Amino acid sequence: MSVVLVGAGPGDPRLITVRGLELVRSAQVLIYDRLVSAELVAEAPADAVLIDRDPLRQDEINQLLVSYGRAGARVVRLKGGDPFVFGRGGEEALALAAAGIPFEVVPGVSSISAVPAAAGIPVTHRGLASQVTIVAAHDTRSLDLPALASAPGTLVFFMGLGRLGEIAAGLIAHGKPAETPAAVISSGTLPDQQSVVAPLAEIADAAACVAPPALVVVGEVVTLAGTLAPDELLDLLAAA
Repeated sequence: MSVVLVGAGPGDPRLITVRGLELVRSAQVLIYDRLVSAELVAEAPADAVLIDRDPLRQDEINQLLVSYGRAGARVVRLKGGDPFVFGRGGEEALALAAAGIPFEVVPGVSSISAVPAAAGIPVTHRGLASQVTIVAAHDTRSLDLPALASAPGTLVFFMGLGRLGEIAAGLIAHGKPAETPAAVISSGTLPDQQSVVAPLAEIADAAACVAPPALVVVGEVVTLAGTLAPDELLDLLAAA
């Protein structure tokens, strides 16, 4: 296969799949996301071409994939989480398909469930949540807040930390109870992971000092963090 879109997992380099790591170790060209750990990038062969995608536009990344793929190189596009979950992997796959370049997608462990799990929060739980709604929150103008406020189960917001106050206020304004449990998890699965738990009405203030990248979880499942979180995290939550 000429080009492979590989999910690197939620942060901890040990959470990449076996297949994903094999491909990184055999890559001739590795194009990687900013949030991919340096340890995974270092797994590429010493003579591999390493390209940080951070300064590149999406169309430039697409063109690199097509150009290197057309040249017959073993190309790995290493993306945080899963390539097809808010990773623009679909756009890259479409560009490759349009150019007639063979490609493969290797799924990754997504932050959707892995980051909350690392904080002791199952996104589904019998009796609490049988539905999960996943939201890209970088543009709050595009959010259907009435629908989100009435959605049952768990809400998981990506890229919403900087707009958390606006999101929380909007949900409450459209009927979500102000006391709904909420959590912000920063640097999930990494050694410097930080979790903040508070009612929806207070979560923005409680998480004011939290740094991105962070995931926001809203719903009754957040109450389980007090029981299921790792011991060291329970100590931090108790002190908060």
